[in-house]
Amino acid sequence: MRIHRSSAIVFMTPAIVLILMIFFYPVLRTLFMSFFQVKGVNSPISTWTFAGIKNYTSLFNTRIFLISLGNIAKLWLYCGIATMLISLLMSVILTSGIKLQKFFRAVVYMPNIIAAIAVGYMWLLYVFNSNFGLLATVFRWFGLEHMANFQWLASDHIFLAMSFAYIFGNVGYYMLMFIAGIEKIPTDYYEAATIEGANIFVKFSKITIPLLKPVLSTALVLWTTRTMGFFALSQVFSGVNTYTPMVFTYDALFGSEISADSISAGIAAASAVSMTAIVLVVSGITKRFFPDEGYDL
Repeated sequence: MRIHRSSAIVFMTPAIVLILMIFFYPVLRTLFMSFFQVKGVNSPISTWTFAGIKNYTSLFNTRIFLISLGNIAKLWLYCGIATMLISLLMSVILTSGIKLQKFFRAVVYMPNIIAAIAVGYMWLLYVFNSNFGLLATVFRWFGLEHMANFQWLASDHIFLAMSFAYIFGNVGYYMLMFIAGIEKIPTDYYEAATIEGANIFVKFSKITIPLLKPVLSTALVLWTTRTMGFFALSQVFSGVNTYTPMVFTYDALFGSEISADSISAGIAAASAVSMTAIVLVVSGITKRFFPDEGYDL
């Protein structure tokens, strides 16, 4: 059945209006707000005072924001390497034809269907508890009393503890992405390599990895986006060493427990725009280093 252009416009108009209202307007408002002195997010535009790049200069001269950038950079790099490697390893194992692979896939993915705040408190109150926690109990079974008494939640180690929780909650998500990519690779490639005498490591390095580059590129972009929005675990493992730009933005927008006078929607908008710019830059670099080489699958 042929649909006339006028009919298509009528049906698409409500969706377009909603997209403009829900997505584009808030984005543009935030961008413009970052160049004005604005007290509250709901302040009328008539009360805004133009500030130019003053919000950005103030932002990057704020020590706690710079600390938050350092924390998020470490999360992106260290946790990213660990998450991608573990996810890739799990995807290779769970596409090798082992028994109960669907069950194991569901188990590994399960943390993704649980709220991040719940996962965080599970690690905080149970896994890292030095008296009856999981790690302490396991270490005591093996007679490693000094490790059982390790203070995971001390200020010097809390970033490491939070990183473990973050990796745990993300492995399943990226594992499924890699599984989808691996299962898309024709088995003929592996069969031909086997005939040529290639071992499992050669197949992995010469077939699997090159053909997974587009998937890896997408995974890194999503990782950058998800990490820049890191918030829930930072609130659970609260401290200077776990402070992130998203928490800074929240505090600037709604006020922190320390000081409600620090509220500035302009500063919060500048922080949000800066994080978006970082995501775009990192995503562009990722696409540059992991291009889609056009393999015909």
